Amino acid sequence: MPESLATTTLKPRKTPRTISGWKATAAVAMSNYMEAGAIIALATSLTLWQNTFGFDDALVGVIAAVSANAFGAALGAAIGGPLCDRLGRKFIYTYDLLVFMLGALMLTFATGVVPLMIGVVLMGIAVGAGVPASWTYIAEEAPSEHRAAHVGAAQLAWSIGPAIGFALAVLVEPLGVTGSRLIFFHLFIIAGITWWVRRGLPESKAWKDQRKLEVKNGETISFFSGIRGLLGNKKNYGALAFLLGVYGLWNTVAGQSGIFQPRVYAAAGLESATHQNLLQVLVWTLTALATYFGFMRYGDKVSRRWLYFAGALLGVAAWVVLIFAPPGPFSLFFFAIAWGVSAGLGAQAFYGLWAAELFATKFRASAQGVLFMLARVMVGLLSLVFPVMLNGIGLEKVGLIIIGLLVAALLIGTIWAPDTAGKSLDDIEAERYGTHRALTDA
Repeated sequence: MPESLATTTLKPRKTPRTISGWKATAAVAMSNYMEAGAIIALATSLTLWQNTFGFDDALVGVIAAVSANAFGAALGAAIGGPLCDRLGRKFIYTYDLLVFMLGALMLTFATGVVPLMIGVVLMGIAVGAGVPASWTYIAEEAPSEHRAAHVGAAQLAWSIGPAIGFALAVLVEPLGVTGSRLIFFHLFIIAGITWWVRRGLPESKAWKDQRKLEVKNGETISFFSGIRGLLGNKKNYGALAFLLGVYGLWNTVAGQSGIFQPRVYAAAGLESATHQNLLQVLVWTLTALATYFGFMRYGDKVSRRWLYFAGALLGVAAWVVLIFAPPGPFSLFFFAIAWGVSAGLGAQAFYGLWAAELFATKFRASAQGVLFMLARVMVGLLSLVFPVMLNGIGLEKVGLIIIGLLVAALLIGTIWAPDTAGKSLDDIEAERYGTHRALTDA
């Protein structure tokens, strides 16, 4: 065979992006809208719930800690990740939203602290189960040369959630806690529509192929199979540490920002709830734009290492200016613009991409469940004391913790960014672990 013909024959053929593929991506990515929507709905209503039911700042921290922002999501991820590898991606994204809808209804009609907390926990569990499954499914179904674009759709949905949530908070502010109930009810409606659309989506082909291989090899498959495979291979430990450094550290900051940013703004001198929410609309609108025009457009085309570095550096600059620059319009708007763009280009979008690429199919969802669980636990631990710390030691000292976490995430992601762009998940898996048979026998 002539060399030129051999080269042509062996060259991988690009997979065209189809409308049906994007429809599946959009439907599954809505888990991220639900996550962000649940967090922001609680963030904009915590003070109202506190005034209505008469609890103190310590309980505010507890409610935030058991929510979709922290321990509630951690519990869901611990359950959902292994189940996703055991029963399939479709099992999770078919049923998680039913739990979410129940929690949203409880918050819509909450009459006291107990139903409030139960609703918060249920929404958190649903989010924790659904988000790792959505990132896994999207990456597995996406064309290799457009994987960042498809995974970025999940980040886009996550960005649109807060933009709409804060805008709704401004609109319903005159209604007080009733307005907050309406925001949770809107999440119930969106979740119901998304659940209906998802019912017709197919199972992940990568998962089905892996399951056929496991059955053929006579493997015993259980709830803990994914976890055993993950922890039984030492090659996974470096990837877990890397991703926890990138996402866990960044998300510890973003988690406080998501749920407590109105209190941070108040500490920085902006006390109007309307102005706080409008500033957050700007933040998340810019995040959505940066995700679409930055990460989704260029994540498959330019150096991911330097794209990550640019976003992470911008995030550090945002918090430095907000905390240490003289309070006023400049520092507030600089923060909103820089943090918004940074979040669109930065850690969460890259985490969704790298977490799918760096683990084998048989334990990919379990890995995401473990990582998402640990990241949310980190958020929850700080959330327990964040309101008290903010009132007790002030924004500047809390700010040093925030900046330290962001700088660490910047360095870890920039130095150890993997070279995976354009490669199929099968090729990456073969590079990291060897043949599929070796994986099965591990």
